[in-house]
Amino acid sequence: MTKHHDAPIPIHAGRDGDDVRIDVRLIVAPIAGVFQPAAANDITAEGELIALGGIIGHIAGPGREEPVTSFCAGFLIRLLAESGERVRPGQPLAWLHPIDRPATRPRTAA
Repeated sequence: MTKHHDAPIPIHAGRDGDDVRIDVRLIVAPIAGVFQPAAANDITAEGELIALGGIIGHIAGPGREEPVTSFCAGFLIRLLAESGERVRPGQPLAWLHPIDRPATRPRTAA
């Protein structure tokens, strides 16, 4: 009978740091305007689970207000925009760790 041992996966470090790949996604601004995060009792705490389509905030643009929604379910790592900050379309507003992905993917030695 053979025993199975889970050996640690080696992580290689170079002069630019390690080679760990962290699987995160960016939620970006859909329009230009002023960003306001969702209320603290809704979903703006780091580490909180955000549902697919969950609102993380709103952007007040010229003549309209648009919600900022998550395109996947995951854990909020950090908001990248401050309350009242002017943002442009495509600007990263939050980091999200998708729940359907592993936390890290280190390269293995060949």
